[in-house]
Amino acid sequence: MAVQRISTGSPFEKQAGYSRAIKDGDWVHVAGTTGYDYKTMTMPEDVAAQALNCFNTIAAALEEAGSSLKDVVRARYYITDPAFADDVFEVTGKYFGEVRPAATMVVAGLIKPEMKIEIEVTARIGAGD
Repeated sequence: MAVQRISTGSPFEKQAGYSRAIKDGDWVHVAGTTGYDYKTMTMPEDVAAQALNCFNTIAAALEEAGSSLKDVVRARYYITDPAFADDVFEVTGKYFGEVRPAATMVVAGLIKPEMKIEIEVTARIGAGD
């Protein structure tokens, strides 16, 4: 079975050589996703708004793969400042409060100064049923 490559159309995908998501059987692996609005290529200043953009992009990629946020079994959050954790938890709790995937949050530097958060997830289609 061939894998399905999913793109948001972000210029970063071609430039850096990656797909937003890969569907491999029942598994969907979503690449690290930052807070850009990929339609306008703008980045909000606020970390919570960036997190919301991350979830919007991730949800769209999962939907294209025949999955949803309910199917997420693993999440990794990278933030650039530990002070952002509570604001991010407000957003992650909204989306994953009932789903409760295995998750990790790491404080790390990201590749552009405007990036405050990056989220990557793994989903198994049907896990949320």
